[in-house]
Amino acid sequence: VQLVESGGGSVSAGESPRLSCAPSEPSYIRYCMGWFRQTPGLKDEGIAVIGEKGRASYAASVKGRFTISRDSAENTLSLLMDRLTPEDTGTHYCAMRFELGDCGGGLNFIPAVRGQGTQVTVS
Repeated sequence: VQLVESGGGSVSAGESPRLSCAPSEPSYIRYCMGWFRQTPGLKDEGIAVIGEKGRASYAASVKGRFTISRDSAENTLSLLMDRLTPEDTGTHYCAMRFELGDCGGGLNFIPAVRGQGTQVTVS
């Protein structure tokens, strides 16, 4: 199984880009999925996760600004990033675990599969 992210790049503060992630096996889109962020010098941070039924959780650093969503018909997990600041700079990657229902562990779930990541640089 592979997870392929897209949508990163260099953006200006205040912009609202969208990241996308597609699992190579379409049926996996229904499992627990999330977005993590890796910043220089810091460990990975879970920033948004979504369970099978659509219940989402967000890190305090992005709550109210980022929105995670799943489109099963399009086999796509998205992260709409609103009101970006330079502190949002980092490698963003999507991850999944083979779990139905809510994501056990919430933002700290241990992924079974993760993507390569896409860099987002905010200036």
